[in-house]
Amino acid sequence: MGVSKTSKATIFLGFLWLNLFQSVVGRFVVEKNSLRVVSPDDIKGTYDSAIGNFGIPQYGGSLPGTVVYPKENRKGCRNFDDSGTSFKSKSGAMPTFVLVDRGDCFFALKVWNAQNAGAAAVLVADDVDERLITMDSPEADGSSAKYIENITIPSALIEKSFAEKLKKAVSAGEMVNVNLDWREAVPHPDDRVEYELWTSSNDECGFKCDMLMKYVKDFKGAAQILEKGGYTQFTPHYITWYCPQAFTVSKQCKSQCINHGRYCAPDPEQDFSTGYEGKDVVVENLRQLCVFKVANETNKPWVWWDYVTDFQIRCPMKEKKYNKECADSVIKSLGLDSRKIEKCMGDPNADEDNPVLKEEQDAQIGKGTRGDVTILPTLVVNNRQYRGKLEKGAVLKAICAGFEETTEPAVCLSDDVETNECLDNNGGCWQDKAANITACKDTFRGRVCECPVVDGVQFKGDGYSSCTASGRGRCKLNNGGCWHDTRDGHTYSACVDNEEGKCSCPPGFKGDGVKSCEDIDECKEKKACQCPECSCKNTWGSYECSCSGDLLYIRDHDTCISKRAREVKSAWAAVWAILIGLALAGGGAYLVYKYRLRSYMDSEIRAIMAQYMPLDSQNEVPNHVNEEHA
Repeated sequence: MGVSKTSKATIFLGFLWLNLFQSVVGRFVVEKNSLRVVSPDDIKGTYDSAIGNFGIPQYGGSLPGTVVYPKENRKGCRNFDDSGTSFKSKSGAMPTFVLVDRGDCFFALKVWNAQNAGAAAVLVADDVDERLITMDSPEADGSSAKYIENITIPSALIEKSFAEKLKKAVSAGEMVNVNLDWREAVPHPDDRVEYELWTSSNDECGFKCDMLMKYVKDFKGAAQILEKGGYTQFTPHYITWYCPQAFTVSKQCKSQCINHGRYCAPDPEQDFSTGYEGKDVVVENLRQLCVFKVANETNKPWVWWDYVTDFQIRCPMKEKKYNKECADSVIKSLGLDSRKIEKCMGDPNADEDNPVLKEEQDAQIGKGTRGDVTILPTLVVNNRQYRGKLEKGAVLKAICAGFEETTEPAVCLSDDVETNECLDNNGGCWQDKAANITACKDTFRGRVCECPVVDGVQFKGDGYSSCTASGRGRCKLNNGGCWHDTRDGHTYSACVDNEEGKCSCPPGFKGDGVKSCEDIDECKEKKACQCPECSCKNTWGSYECSCSGDLLYIRDHDTCISKRAREVKSAWAAVWAILIGLALAGGGAYLVYKYRLRSYMDSEIRAIMAQYMPLDSQNEVPNHVNEEHA
């Protein structure tokens, strides 16, 4: 049986990953929070629990609740509503923590089912005696992506021995009250938080890439406010690995790696025969690292967020724009020094180490309290890996938990923020200075480049390089961006006020309608005044024709006629008009006469016949003959 190209790609990439992490001495650190049992007394105490890498942990806070161990569906792999089970708390009662067993389905599905039944948090009991592990979300497909994205409650894995104690207490009818505590999950030594994001420029890896792209866009505004205020120090990172020496000349390594196999990334489509290659991703990752370094040298490290979000919007793989040309246009719009960025990137074909990427590979290995970075994406706050959904509100909580108490900035207390990025270089967005119109808009998520609506007229375009008025009413705004000119009291415009929004030179002009419309010389081009007796004179936007002697010019027929012929023609026209009028009047009179005559004759005939026979329309007819001889 043969192996598909996609399978070969997956096997090869898996081998590379294994090679990387076996070749370095590192470790994966399980991030924990404490779970304190308040009652019953015989199991009271504090226990470790591993934070799930989905849902929303309450960083910086704690959550009390009562543990429930369901009688049915104890692994939580089915919908609890099917058995009529509800974990919704009654008014005045503590939130419900559902205890489920590990096995048979994904961790995330267990939590999703419990959340739908009203649970405030989920504790997953390990089924073997081992050290705690991190519950990660599965590779999202069409069915799992929906529930992974919508999990909003926290979850934690607990050791088997501790879980048995909770089950025993619940079975005995004890009220088991616990408290999940995340207040020490993130160190908070001072008034500045250092955090880093391990990411990738690849936008074709499915659900996780989509989640990462959305997070970067949503969090940009808050990140820039924190950075500009000196509250945080942010550093982006990109995961790479190297190709084993024995495979550097293989087709796979050449398509996935740069610098002769030293720095590699997986094929975006996991198919070596189509689409973009892994080395394309490595090169763009390197460019984004250099954007950060160059921006940091100018004391504006927050520009990295602008570049990354703009690159996602303007240069997606799906539209075949994931390339250097598109990246350079984004760099130019943000006012960055492209020469410094190119120098920082170096030569991707050189058979030597790249200092920037070599530093990234070294940083992947865990140091101190931070473990190896193995999950993409990964957020690290104060040297502690963040666990949970990569979502603006949840991440902001984790970062704010890293400040020393009472030193939190205002952004940690309110989402009502404004970035004011449009004040600097118009945020790199389109603008019409003459009309004072801009596509730059400040929001709490950072500046966005969106074509505006002005006086009810919608502008359309990409928001970065162009915005054009469209729809009815657009000609009122700067002539819809079309050509216009005024001479001798006459104004001409190429703007056509319709839904299509096109610029078209008016009659008598030719050109593109946007930048120029040139006057057509009808006389020179012999488009008018072609009769032998005609003389032509060109005017701006039109022309004038005249005839020699006592001749008159007829524009509709492009000819000259004599004044007497015109007068005779007019006289005959008047005679014919009178004759036609008399004929119509006579015809009308004749029709009236016939109608009245016929009506009179009908009435006389009816009167005569009524004397000899009864008519249908009368009930009784007097007999005048009989009356006379009575």
